[in-house]
Amino acid sequence: METSDLKHPEAAEKRAKVAAAEETIQVLDLYQTREKIYVRKLQGFFQNLKRFTGIPMLTAFLVLPWFQYDGRQLLWFDLPSRKFYVFTVTFWPQDFMLLAWALIIAAFALFTVTVMVGRVWCGFSCPQTVWTWLFMGTEHFWEGDRNARMKLDKAPMSWNKLWRKTGKQLTWVAIALITGLTFVGYFNPIRELVPGFFTLAAHPAAVFWTLFFTAMTYMNAAYLREQVCMYMCPYARFQSVMFDSDTLIVSYDKERGEPRGARKKGTDHRVEGKGDCVNCSLCVQVCPTGIDIRDGLQYECISCGLCIDACNAVMKKMDYPPGLIRFTTENNLEHHGSHILRPRFIGYLVVLTGIISAFIYVIVARVPLELDVIRDRNVLYREVENGFVENIYTLRINNMDVRDHSYSISASGDYAFLYRGESQVDVAKGEVLTTVVRLAMDPGLMTSPNTDVIFSVESVDDPELLENQESRFIGPRIR
Repeated sequence: METSDLKHPEAAEKRAKVAAAEETIQVLDLYQTREKIYVRKLQGFFQNLKRFTGIPMLTAFLVLPWFQYDGRQLLWFDLPSRKFYVFTVTFWPQDFMLLAWALIIAAFALFTVTVMVGRVWCGFSCPQTVWTWLFMGTEHFWEGDRNARMKLDKAPMSWNKLWRKTGKQLTWVAIALITGLTFVGYFNPIRELVPGFFTLAAHPAAVFWTLFFTAMTYMNAAYLREQVCMYMCPYARFQSVMFDSDTLIVSYDKERGEPRGARKKGTDHRVEGKGDCVNCSLCVQVCPTGIDIRDGLQYECISCGLCIDACNAVMKKMDYPPGLIRFTTENNLEHHGSHILRPRFIGYLVVLTGIISAFIYVIVARVPLELDVIRDRNVLYREVENGFVENIYTLRINNMDVRDHSYSISASGDYAFLYRGESQVDVAKGEVLTTVVRLAMDPGLMTSPNTDVIFSVESVDDPELLENQESRFIGPRIR
């Protein structure tokens, strides 16, 4: 404490309060509120490319649940029945390993694409990007371009502002509701869900999840937007691990563009000591995450290429060559050369090709039939007429095909068993049939107290549907 503080304790206390207030302000500044980004709409190659990637995905998402196949929804994940209908194939919980394979394939495909062309998945095909683009287009329709939206937000409330804001919000809610209904329609038949939702006849669980996904879509695409890409998506954080100096990324050519500065068209800017960048900031205005690509590669960049369209449009007006901002590699910028085929990319490609090939083989070779054999363990064996011994088995036949089938049942082994039970059964598609069969034989023929027995179930109308299951036949101990 200073000497003056001893003489004036009130002043010392006041200074301490001010210091504490300044410290509090510094802490609170760490939690900066979101600044709204007003994205400028600009035509160009990559803007059109976003349409060609986004519209087909939106169309497929909205349309696929409405198609029917063989009396059921073409794409339907029936969780209560534990059946997953994917086009003409039905998957069961026993096929869960295939889902793990599909996720592994998706991960390696993402790694391979990232090593080659960076974060283009985020810029063109990610659902968050596609829905954000759809909501931004709606915003542009109701409120106008960037300057008009900024002016409208700053203006006091008026009839013009009210009806434009209301129209935008209602359209956003409608898009979010359609998204929620469609998503839930993949798990609950959509032809029943949609009319049931609006007539209050739908199941409460279906209504809850529809409203939940409606709210999530509205929140993510209307307000969070770039916050999801920058802070919530883990891909933004670990993408740098997959990048190398030969990965294609959106880059600003500093050697050509610096120093920046405004100039008149037709003048020789090189004489003035300026680069090609006119410092118009259009590349920042069109960026959906609000970054300045001229500051170098940043994790917020989603590689959408909109800054390339903006810069090329300015270069065209100034009669400069395009490509000041372009997809290129770090090595190409620094050393004017790049390597496409490098060990990491080749490794990812080899692994991806291998697991895709194995996955396709498993799908093609998959037999939509499952047989479980459960031997009666309460009694090892029992004696029946003629001194024979008998074992009892419970057979569970699961018809995982999309058609009804008749199956023949047989048993074989080292001995000629006496088969007692149904030799042919009918199993409807998607159903499980349980039947009990008995095998008997003369124990005097057995050379050991137990032996292998193979049960075979074969489709009568389709011999390719064949499933074998091994079990044991137990008899008396041989002395």
